[in-house]
Amino acid sequence: MATRKSAGRKRAPAAAAPRIDERFANFRMKLAKSNIHRWGVYAAEPIPANRKVIEYTGEKISRRETKRRAESNDLIYLFTLDDYWTIDGSVGGSGAEYINHSCEPNLASRIIRGHILYYSVRPIRRGEELTVDYCFDKNVQRVICKCGSARCRGTINLLK
Repeated sequence: MATRKSAGRKRAPAAAAPRIDERFANFRMKLAKSNIHRWGVYAAEPIPANRKVIEYTGEKISRRETKRRAESNDLIYLFTLDDYWTIDGSVGGSGAEYINHSCEPNLASRIIRGHILYYSVRPIRRGEELTVDYCFDKNVQRVICKCGSARCRGTINLLK
């Protein structure tokens, strides 16, 4: 079947499909639709407790650029690294940017020598969605939580 080309117009590239970059993952994982929010990351094999699971990667940006991107985009994947830097997972992300928030998470984030690492806080079953507590500050815009856990605090923001 032949296709027509529009003279002088280039077609915008299709959005890249979500993926897990295996270079940053220590266990097999898969992406699938989530009941919490859009896409989720799921364990494709059992993950023991206290193990490094995946590194959160992306473009390292300044606080000024962080603010600009946060104000100009509905879907953002920003993780604060320190007082000056933020990692934008939407640019060169490992797939960890699709890990959703839960008030009863099975992962915890640790910042070690400039790297954001997710560690398992308990054994994780094959097929279980990976989650982390986003710990949004109580003094920023309140975000409703949809994690569905028995201990849900109703917001992604910390209460204290």
